[in-house]
Amino acid sequence: MALPLPKMGQKKEEKPEEKKPGAGDEAHPPQVDGFKVKGKLKKGKLKDLPPILRSISFLEIAPEKDLINVIYVESRDINKNPYLFSIVKIKEDETEVLYTIPTGISPRKRRMDILRYLFNILSLLDDNYEVENKTLFQLVENSIKDLSDSVTMDYTKLYTAYDSMKKEVGDYKRKVTRLTEQVQALTTQNYDLKAENDELKLRVQELESLSEDALKSKLQEWIAEHSGAVNITEFSRLYKVSEARVEEILNKLVSEGYIEVVR
Repeated sequence: MALPLPKMGQKKEEKPEEKKPGAGDEAHPPQVDGFKVKGKLKKGKLKDLPPILRSISFLEIAPEKDLINVIYVESRDINKNPYLFSIVKIKEDETEVLYTIPTGISPRKRRMDILRYLFNILSLLDDNYEVENKTLFQLVENSIKDLSDSVTMDYTKLYTAYDSMKKEVGDYKRKVTRLTEQVQALTTQNYDLKAENDELKLRVQELESLSEDALKSKLQEWIAEHSGAVNITEFSRLYKVSEARVEEILNKLVSEGYIEVVR
């Protein structure tokens, strides 16, 4: 159903706080729904109704030849056009209600809100105008039933989602417990490795700081254990000393007569 957007006049005081539709609302225009109820004037004429309705500051009243438009704009889009709004068309023999249902708002709840709003309008006009109660009560009964069914269905979905999430939370708790235990084990292992590493560092430092006498003794032990031969590169790597220093100590051992070179 195509529905022209109402034009609003100057902003009035005490207007309810407007919602702020997002940028995506313009790309997804709201749906339009409505209903009609038979009505009649109890006294006077239609032209007597606008002054009564204007007592509500946030309504805009737009009389026409044979009807009165009661416009209520609840929110606007980013271009300041009415987005969430309703129009009550009051005629001598009928009242028609048109309203928008934006994306994200339950159509059942929206209709119930509109009916409550309509009751407020009709209560203002009680002395001058009335509608057919049978039709109005039927609308209310159907709306309550639809809303009740919706709440029951939503509860079922909600409980199912809750039950599923409860199981996931239990699984995550068990996983966290296992991970915590693993972290504690790794922390202990890391502590042991660090202690071992510190010991090795101290050992390396001791080896790297071998005195000349200690190196002479190590070289003589090596030569004795290796049938009078010495591999300078391997000895240097094992005791963390430079090959040049190993050669220097070997020469001293030769010159001092501790070892001799066999050619």
